[in-house]
Amino acid sequence: MQPDSVSLEYTVEQLVKLCEIPSPSGYTQAVQQYLVDELTSLGYAPVRTNKGSVMCDIGGEGNGLALAAHVDTLGAMVRSIKANGRLRMTMIGGFPGNYIETENVTIHTRDGKTFSGTVQISDPSTHVNSKAGEAKRDDKGLDIVLDEKVKCKKDVEKLGIGTGDFVSFAPRTVVTKSGFIKSRHLDDKASAAILLALARWAKKPGISLPRKVWLLFTTYEEVGHGGSAGIPHGITEMISVDMGCVGDDLTADETMVSICAKDSAGPYDFDVTNALVDVARRLELQYALDIYPHYGSDVDATLRAGYDIRHGLLGPGVFASHGYERTHREGLENTLKLLAAYALQR
Repeated sequence: MQPDSVSLEYTVEQLVKLCEIPSPSGYTQAVQQYLVDELTSLGYAPVRTNKGSVMCDIGGEGNGLALAAHVDTLGAMVRSIKANGRLRMTMIGGFPGNYIETENVTIHTRDGKTFSGTVQISDPSTHVNSKAGEAKRDDKGLDIVLDEKVKCKKDVEKLGIGTGDFVSFAPRTVVTKSGFIKSRHLDDKASAAILLALARWAKKPGISLPRKVWLLFTTYEEVGHGGSAGIPHGITEMISVDMGCVGDDLTADETMVSICAKDSAGPYDFDVTNALVDVARRLELQYALDIYPHYGSDVDATLRAGYDIRHGLLGPGVFASHGYERTHREGLENTLKLLAAYALQR
């Protein structure tokens, strides 16, 4: 029994909700709680690891399979307060500074306050600065301009803002009539939504998983160690359900499920990758088999940590990764159907 149109609508609904929850790496408590609440409402008993991952057993026995998506995102922290009352950032995760120029942001203080602001170069007006286009877009050339009446460092400190406060970027999620979904943080909240839909599907009458299947939602993937700990006991195979790359020299687009044969850490397991391709072909899914030369995944971190597992990587095609990203409902659907069919294999 394959996931139906209701499963797809639930996936899109969850994607939008997840994208709206600020969760840069290290500031993921709210999204963890959302996952626990949603999985509990579906009839499961999810648990949080010490590190902050959310694990959920969705059924089956033996020969454990873990499907891992991450819910931490790119973001920033306040590095320092400048003399003019603007904030200097330090980036969380890897992305070019121009990808966040003019973006609206929220500053999350250590005592629970929030303040809004905008990322700008230090002198952004073209009517004042004729060389604005030549300014370097990095953590030195970009400031956060607070939406508060502040003129100096002391004014900002009085608000309670300080070094180490987290900064989240506005997701600007849009679902178009043509089926495209545009948003920040589709990496990897699109696939996290797919795993929630898989959990919902697994509760349907007549679904019996022939092997133990765990869902694993990690919270430090964007900084490289999300999957390095907290792996459920008895796992023999793990698949990172992340984004599929779209771009030059790749065959995937946003409507496809992309299966990765190799990334920056090396080749994925031969048999696992072949099995994923076989399922995609049998179901006549829109899929691509690609190589991601500048990519690292949760399961890469799991292997580096010494776990003895077979590994794979797949995800819906995502355009403009680590920027203002875009995928398509068909990409979500193809990914969900591939995972459901794969989970039913012994």
